[in-house]
Amino acid sequence: MGNLAITGGPKTIVTDSKHYVWPEISDKTKAAVLRQLDESISIYDRSGIIKKLEDRIATYHGKKHALLTNSGTAALHSMFAAAGLQDDDEVICPAYTFFATVTPLFSTGAIPVLADCRSDGNIDPADITRRITKKTKAIVVTHMWGLPCEMDRITDIARENGLMLLEDASHAHGARYQGNIAGTFGDAAAFSLQAQKTLTGGEGGVLVTDNDELFYRALLFGHYNKRCKQEIPRDHPLYQFAITGMGLKLRIHPLAAAVADEQMDNLDSILDGRRKCASKMTEAINDIPCLEAPRVPDGAEPSWYGFVMRYKPEAADGLPVDTFFKAAQAEGCIELDRPGSTCPLNQHALFQRPEELFPRYAGKLSYRPGDFPAAEEFHKQSLKLPVWHGGTGLASLYIDALKKVFVNRKELL
Repeated sequence: MGNLAITGGPKTIVTDSKHYVWPEISDKTKAAVLRQLDESISIYDRSGIIKKLEDRIATYHGKKHALLTNSGTAALHSMFAAAGLQDDDEVICPAYTFFATVTPLFSTGAIPVLADCRSDGNIDPADITRRITKKTKAIVVTHMWGLPCEMDRITDIARENGLMLLEDASHAHGARYQGNIAGTFGDAAAFSLQAQKTLTGGEGGVLVTDNDELFYRALLFGHYNKRCKQEIPRDHPLYQFAITGMGLKLRIHPLAAAVADEQMDNLDSILDGRRKCASKMTEAINDIPCLEAPRVPDGAEPSWYGFVMRYKPEAADGLPVDTFFKAAQAEGCIELDRPGSTCPLNQHALFQRPEELFPRYAGKLSYRPGDFPAAEEFHKQSLKLPVWHGGTGLASLYIDALKKVFVNRKELL
């Protein structure tokens, strides 16, 4: 394969075009935005593009309610507030996830009880069971990188212990486990519509649920006045708060909703393309001894928000992952990534010293590095690629580059 680029050899990937473009802004997307500009750029109630997109998302997931928000974080915050979580309630959460899965809990007073992950990065059902106490009120799961969690076991654990089950499905639009779509297993689920998500509006989020009471409280949390007055029954005890709600406004922008609505037209075809590409990537990556492709559980269909490989230094004569990574980037793998802010939560200052920002957590939380060995090992050895959906040409070039680094690893030792 020749000398490595990092030591003066030729690069494997020399194309001048962007390696990965997402989202794809088509003429149809632009036309949808222009139509919405002509119609309205501020929608106070459940009408127009807001109603259309909420109805589509609710129907897609087989849920009674879908509530759009201005971000996935806002959808998660709405879900936690609507679930009635409060001071000193314990909520079992993934130790390995993007921090916004859990950080909204700090605004409720609930205690995030972190649970370690399995070898695929998803929360370990056995560790969930070990951490249940009399104070536990809910379980939160994240389908990391679009790979569904082991939801049959987790659903059983929640039911057997009388706990709420809440899903962060931000990575997992359209992912399935045992035939059911991610976000449909628990009491409620939150999704992100941020720019890199499989279904995107640029920014935005959505909460889905069948629970009327939870939906009404989510409305009160971030959609005061018109929506609350129109959608909470007048004879419901919460209707008296309809005008003011809880004082927050978390509405999605209509232009973002228009983008997401147009993008949703292609969601299933995008997922199909990504799954075909990921299948070929998996087969090829597993032929490189120092890399292990994501393991897909039986009955799971990932959304492939990301393709996170495990690097095995022992299979590369001890070559450190950072050295392998830099050599691959020098070969032109500019989309190869080592996830940074998405890391074990015990590595973030907020989970070590939350009282400096949230005084009521003084003495209640003090996670430290080393607390979650499986999550920390998974993060330490992770390398991430995007999953292309319109063909495998670039994916093949990236794999050629990774093979080249492995074959010529002695140049780096």
